[in-house]
Parts: sequence; C-alpha cells; structure tokens
Amino acid sequence: MPKPLSEYDWEDWKRLRPLSHGLKTARYRWIDRQYRRQPALVGDPAAVARTIAGRKVLVTVAYMDPEAIDLQASLLRRFFPDYPYIVVDNSPDGATAQAIERIAVSHGVPYLRAPENPWQKSSRSHGIALNWIWHNVLRPGAPEAFGLLDHDLFPTAPDDPFAPLATQDIYGYVRYAEPANGRWFLWAGFTMMRFAAVRDLPLDFGQDWFIGLDTGGANWGPVYSRYDLDKLAQSPSRFVPYRDGIGTYDGPLQWCGPWLHEVGQMGEPEVMRDKRRVVKDILAPHLEAARAPNDRSISAGR
Repeated sequence: MPKPLSEYDWEDWKRLRPLSHGLKTARYRWIDRQYRRQPALVGDPAAVARTIAGRKVLVTVAYMDPEAIDLQASLLRRFFPDYPYIVVDNSPDGATAQAIERIAVSHGVPYLRAPENPWQKSSRSHGIALNWIWHNVLRPGAPEAFGLLDHDLFPTAPDDPFAPLATQDIYGYVRYAEPANGRWFLWAGFTMMRFAAVRDLPLDFGQDWFIGLDTGGANWGPVYSRYDLDKLAQSPSRFVPYRDGIGTYDGPLQWCGPWLHEVGQMGEPEVMRDKRRVVKDILAPHLEAARAPNDRSISAGR
C-alpha cells in the first residue's frame, strides 16, 4: 500500500509518486483478488482444509525443487509427526510439479498445485501464492495455529516453532524495512500465527516495497503494526558461509535456531549445487534416522 502522505517528500510529489503508488497498489490488489478465486490445478483445497480444523499445521510453498520437498518432508515427519504438513506447489513447470507431487504422495503429505501464477518475480509470485493458501486452505480450515515454511528450511532438532504462541500471537524470524523506517515483518519463510488472532484481519502476505518490506511485509498494516516488537519473542538467526574460503554473501546458509535455511536462490548454479551437497551432509544423520525402517519419530512435545 502507499505510504502515508506525510512520508512523501517534495521530490516524490514532483514525480507524482503518491498517485503512481496508489494506482499500482490498486492493480496489485485486483490481480490478487482474481487469483485467489481460481481453483487449484491439482488437488482439492476444501478437502485439505477440512483436515486441519483445530490443529497446528505447517505449510510450504514448493518451487521447482523436488529434492527440497523430499528432505523437508522427511525431517518434519521425524521431528514433528503430530503436525499436519501441506505442500502447495507454485512451480511453473508441469514436469517438475509432477515430480513434487509424486514425492508428496510418497510421504503421505497433502499436495495442492496452486493456479498458474501471474507474476514472474519470485518475491511477488511467492506472496500471491501465500494469499491463495490463506483464502482457500487456512482461513476456511480454521486451524489452532499455522506456520509458513520456505521449501529449503529444514529442522535439525525437535524445536517446536509453535511453542512461543503459548504467550504471544505471532512468532518467526524478524526482518526490517530497507531502508530502515521503523517498520518490520516476519519473513514469510518462517512465520507462525495463532489463527484466532488473525482470522478476521485482511491478511496480505505479499510484499510492500513502497514502505521497504519484502514478501510478508504487506501484513505490516493489519498485523505487525499492532505489536511492540520489543515485547515479542523472536527466532534467533545467524548467517554463515556454507564453506570456508568464501564470503557469507557469496554462499550463505542461515540458522534460525536449529532450523537450517539453505537460502536457495542466491549464488551461481554451480555454487547452489555445491551448497546443496553441503546441506545434505549436515542433514545426513537426521535423514538417516528419519528414513530408518524402525524410526521412532521425535515429537516436539516430548
């Protein structure tokens, strides 16, 4: 949404930015409304919604990476067997989507393929897919709480992401506006919300670059602006280079506590392939335990 008029300076007014921002926002919202009314390309959102009522549910938006879903599904089953896990596929390529569907089915995980996305840029594409999930699965499903996970975010311990919701409405990894303007948002790849706290709010998981916020930041107005950040527990976060001898920016991994984020869309293709190898090495002992025939999954509540 456009900034408050008081935040536009004289140069903005000379360039008619308040008007252009307002028109662009109206266009984005119209496209979003049209998109969320479209049916799934694969799967029955209403049927999936009926399975999550009153439960804590984890949802990921898959995108062109079947292996990531295989890794994530294995580890979530290992560490959080009591939480439903839903894969919503935003992949534009049909063959890749079919591969992701086969993996979801092999894990016994509900699979939905989102409608064809109108956006090419990953951030805006991800945001509109999340809004489709909210309107077609989460809001009608009425879970106790829901968590949004990036598809390359992997747990390495039974660190319950919903535990902080016992004393607060929202939890996740906090990011800040760029450039800084006092606003903040929860990264859409690690966001937890109590459903009762947000069910009647006009949620928007899209970006809002007019106020410097990436995917999930459009919830600044309806959600995040209502909270004092200093009073909220937040996910820890640290970025490290995936191997020795390179800078963090050239090949980052992110640790959100014991959750490992591959940060999959940064770097050259050969770097990304090598980073996936390193990530799989880190995850190997957990995957071995998860895939063992006599695996006894570790419940977060135990």
